[in-house]
Amino acid sequence: MRLAAVLAAVVVLVLAGCAAPAAGPAPKASAAELTGDFFTHDPALVKGEAGEPWFIYSTGNGQVADGNIQVRRSDDGVDWGYAGEVWQEKPAWLSAAVPGVDNLWAPELYEHDGTWYLYYSASTFGKNLSVIALATNSTLDPGDPAYEWVDRGQVISSRGERFNAIDPGIAEDHNGRPWMSFGSFWTGLQLVELEWPTGLRADAAEPLAIADRKAPPNAIEAPYILPHGGKYYLFFSRDFCCQGLDSTYNIAVGRADSITGPYVDAEGRELLDGGGTPLLASDGGRVGPGGQSVSGNTLAFHYYAEDLDGAFRLGLAELEWTDGWPAARWD
Repeated sequence: MRLAAVLAAVVVLVLAGCAAPAAGPAPKASAAELTGDFFTHDPALVKGEAGEPWFIYSTGNGQVADGNIQVRRSDDGVDWGYAGEVWQEKPAWLSAAVPGVDNLWAPELYEHDGTWYLYYSASTFGKNLSVIALATNSTLDPGDPAYEWVDRGQVISSRGERFNAIDPGIAEDHNGRPWMSFGSFWTGLQLVELEWPTGLRADAAEPLAIADRKAPPNAIEAPYILPHGGKYYLFFSRDFCCQGLDSTYNIAVGRADSITGPYVDAEGRELLDGGGTPLLASDGGRVGPGGQSVSGNTLAFHYYAEDLDGAFRLGLAELEWTDGWPAARWD
């Protein structure tokens, strides 16, 4: 479920040592050549425009700042440094909404009209008593004097529902209306309409299903919709995360003419019927890529590294488009 089952390894490794698409030159380095603190899980990437910094927000770690969303910064997209957290303490209402919540998971960043919107998940392992919540800020940089994430409360809950309210992803349709994709296992991936400027769920908006494996245990999650070339591309993770080098996680994609679907793969099979074109899978000592976001033309994800004894780390791959379909260049 984009779950951070091995987050404790980050602390040991560090001590030993959205996203809204944004224009900017892509680094030439491969994922294996990234340096610094790249120990992220479920990365939400925002590429800086020329000369501007890059940021990644990622799943929290209960041993650091109350499990809050972590922030990393880079000047070039290659060398990364730890920059802080969203808060030192989680909003108090989350503990009542999701009893037992520890780490906050799977953030998403989206900029609208000069405001940054941070969507994130509050949940516990293996349960769908989950909440997606929202905070806003004028900057992504913890070093900026204006940096302050303001809690905006709940966007959607899955209490008593058949879906799971985690793994938010934000996209606008061709009319500028915002939508949030989300979901993990249970009844698959969902889409719900939001509204600006609050960034919250639109009045009377009900979730609709956009992808489903149609077979137990319905191992599909982490949707991310990317408008491109007049179509909408739904990236998602499937199979099993968070098992180190035993992970089977992989990334697939489908596309649609409308943001609400129907989404189909390159063979014409509907994603609501188990379809999905493979995009990125395990490659040698790089295992279980998933938990993805896209900024500019760069796909960000985490994977489990054999050379780090199965710890998770950041991966970046450039998207290449052929005949209307993306491929990921993971050199």
